[in-house]
Amino acid sequence: MGKITGFLDFARQETPERELEVRIADFGEIYRSLSSEELSTQGSRCMDCSVPYCQSGILLHGMTSGCPTHNLIPEWNDLVYRGAWKDALNRLFSTNNFPEFTGRVCPAPCEGSCTAGLHGDAVTIKQIEREIVERGFREGWVQPRPPKYRTGKQVAVVGSGPAGLAAAAQLNSAGHWVTVFERADRPGGLLTYGIPNMKLDKDVVARRVKLMEAEGVRFVCHIEIGVDYAVDGLKPDFDAVVLSIGANKPRDLDLEGRELAGIHFAMDFLRENTRHLLSGDFRRTSISAQEKHVIVIGGGDTGTDCVATALRQGCRGLVQLEVLEANPSERPSDNPWPEYPQVYKVDYGQAEARNRFGQDPRAHTVATKRFIGNNSGMVVGVDTIGVSWKTLANGQRQAIEIPGTEATISGDLVLLALGYLGPEDPLLDRWGVQRNSSSNIQAPYGSFATSIDGVFAAGDARRGQSLVVWAINEGRACARECDRYLMGSTDLP
Repeated sequence: MGKITGFLDFARQETPERELEVRIADFGEIYRSLSSEELSTQGSRCMDCSVPYCQSGILLHGMTSGCPTHNLIPEWNDLVYRGAWKDALNRLFSTNNFPEFTGRVCPAPCEGSCTAGLHGDAVTIKQIEREIVERGFREGWVQPRPPKYRTGKQVAVVGSGPAGLAAAAQLNSAGHWVTVFERADRPGGLLTYGIPNMKLDKDVVARRVKLMEAEGVRFVCHIEIGVDYAVDGLKPDFDAVVLSIGANKPRDLDLEGRELAGIHFAMDFLRENTRHLLSGDFRRTSISAQEKHVIVIGGGDTGTDCVATALRQGCRGLVQLEVLEANPSERPSDNPWPEYPQVYKVDYGQAEARNRFGQDPRAHTVATKRFIGNNSGMVVGVDTIGVSWKTLANGQRQAIEIPGTEATISGDLVLLALGYLGPEDPLLDRWGVQRNSSSNIQAPYGSFATSIDGVFAAGDARRGQSLVVWAINEGRACARECDRYLMGSTDLP
């Protein structure tokens, strides 16, 4: 694969990004492109490693190792090296409906398990993936491909995030008539309203939706199943239903002062900002960081997106609180390859904040104790305490408060980025869909069948909050089982 000695001859070239001081002035994508020659060189670094863990897509110690869609990474790396871009695109589409999404927002577990990374730097797989599909669009190779025949079967897909879109695309390719219901004003789910524009331009999402419409998929927005469309009407109107409603119930922080104004869930903040951008209304958003001191509670990707968005809105100060310890700078012995490397990194939002304010905004091993308000009922800060972590006899870890580390942090906008607790209740309760102990839809991986005949589930609603690439995996696999249910057999990959 590639140049036999490429991984020895050439260094990894990181994905280029726009200058920090320039990009925080707008919401344009932060990425730049490499030249065809540079990409060919990077593709040549893919070694003939015999067992390509990069495409394994397995869970090791609860972490994703390799690509969940089982992308044929060595094959299209080699094709890019040889200049066979159209062939590379065809290989990429054989396993992934939406490489333009994963090539932008995926944390690249494929690179974490790249064999070249054992004793050096991994291949720039994610960058090559994005460039393959974008070249395909530029060259006109990506065109609508409606099915040649229709089965006459009608399928409803509830939710238009990555799992719903993948299921809809696959079921449509099998010849079924697919209607996608979305309660927001436009399709895309978290791709549209959960991921900021600087990571995934919304024109990229709209481009894919337009292509799917040309292939025969019908999108119906501003319709919430169970509210605007009776739940009981789905079964008579459709031969099968796929639930891909996400896991949008946010985890709260039930502390003194939680009722104060100025405390918001992170996703409400991000959604409002994107809605503001898409509407073309340049007035101040209803949840704005402009001229405010912002406290982000939570250290994951959503917290980073809040940091980056607050900077672009013109915040005056910024701190990000994380109760967990910082990851080590090098892969620890209990986190061996090909597990995803749990190492300290500076993501795009933290890099921008450091450039703007002179330091990384993150404070680790800090627990929030209460919210502080003024006489007008507005939040003005949080009380915190430092913690250390102890491993208990049963293997669980417990945070121990450290006396004397109490502190008060001033802030007039607090954003809670603490993860999610599962899918929202109303639709599932009205329909009586069974759930598991984690409150997710009970639907075994492999069958994706819920407790209701003809109703299937995929994505975060079934597996819990996860990666976009896992959602695509689930949407494709769920479509295969839904097609089998409808036709008695299936040819879907």
